[in-house]
Amino acid sequence: DIEAKPNCCNICCMAKTDPKEAKEATDLSHKAFVGIRQMLFHNEIVAGQKVPFKDLAVQMGMSVTPVIQALKLLEFQGLVRRDPNKGYFIETLKLDELEGLYKFRRVLELTMLEDTIARLDGAGEAALRAVHQVYLETLKGNLPHQKLIADMNFHLAIARLSGQKIQLDALKNVFDILHLKYKTSLGYVTREQSNQRDHGDILDAILARDLPCARELLSKHIENSRTHAFLNLQQMMKLSIVSLTSLGRSF
Repeated sequence: DIEAKPNCCNICCMAKTDPKEAKEATDLSHKAFVGIRQMLFHNEIVAGQKVPFKDLAVQMGMSVTPVIQALKLLEFQGLVRRDPNKGYFIETLKLDELEGLYKFRRVLELTMLEDTIARLDGAGEAALRAVHQVYLETLKGNLPHQKLIADMNFHLAIARLSGQKIQLDALKNVFDILHLKYKTSLGYVTREQSNQRDHGDILDAILARDLPCARELLSKHIENSRTHAFLNLQQMMKLSIVSLTSLGRSF
């Protein structure tokens, strides 16, 4: 690629840029980014659907420019794709991508676990107990999205204590894609009896500084989540194919 060099016109334009206007544009893009993410999380827009960015702009009370900027960020995350002359679409669900996400998640969490246990102090123990208690309280409710967030926060709390920021950021991105794109296949995570027991056992092993036991429990826990998510998504895809076939026959 040829590097663009600033000419007089560019420099003049840069000099005239109002910092306040630049900040407002950034704030609007962030607002649109957060708004679209929330719509994904609550299934208001779903995989394969075309993103009505003009309608979204009206709904959010802004021009289409910050909405498109937000969509470009989501495209970078792998949640949205742009088809030339057609617009933006929510990426379709893929079994191999789901498999890959869980494999990557397992590698990240197990890698950080050793450092978490090695660095664990009284404050870390208190933080883990607190986030686990929040999860237990969330299980008493009937809101699956809150259970997903509480489950994620438990795992991120363990990872955060490792002090490995790059791996932690990568794990956050994995959870992002799982929750925003594959939320409907994560029913196992929101079942009270499954994760309550798993989380409690993992927490006890970490507090006991028993690395081999904690690794085994965490690995099995993630694998169980992967298995259920994969089977749920596979079933959803089969039902979708059956529905489309039936619809085709009705015409």
